[in-house]
Amino acid sequence: MRKLTYFIACSVDGFIGDVNGDGSAMVSYVDEEFLDFLKAEYPETVPTHGRRALGFDDLENKRFDTIIQGRASYDLALKEGVPSPYAHLRQYVASRTLGRSPSPDVEIIADGLLDKVRELKAEDGGLGIYLCGGSRVAGELIDEIDELVIKTYPMVYGAGMPMFGTGFDITRFTFGGVRSFGNGAVVRTYARER
Repeated sequence: MRKLTYFIACSVDGFIGDVNGDGSAMVSYVDEEFLDFLKAEYPETVPTHGRRALGFDDLENKRFDTIIQGRASYDLALKEGVPSPYAHLRQYVASRTLGRSPSPDVEIIADGLLDKVRELKAEDGGLGIYLCGGSRVAGELIDEIDELVIKTYPMVYGAGMPMFGTGFDITRFTFGGVRSFGNGAVVRTYARER
């Protein structure tokens, strides 16, 4: 069984973006030390065009071979003219409004997201599934999330898009570890209690 990992960036007060869902203010914390961490541990979580620009497009995937993202997350790439932002992964976008995919490498999931995730998790293979956001998709998939990797940056939004955007019962995770960085960022990992 493959794992579904919610690998997400957030503010100290738990928001993944401002009230409009824009989390670009967090990018300033991706300094050399943090980028070295991403390259060593999670290179596949950097979009393909970013990997190319930074000179590490040749790194193999270490943890994930598939990505699921929500429409708002995908729109960030589309606004930059990038219809296949994670070309080094199998790409799925959960959207009831997008219609046809702008790229043959990106599959749109309009209905049956939960069933599709269960199907992907049941596949054979050593690498997992990267849940990139957004908030509503994470809330919808909370019961399928096996691991949380939370990149917390030392900033406060005060209001915005929460990590999980829908109501659900309390869900418990076990602390796995923490890594801190000189810029004040921390990365915490949690495993789902089953």
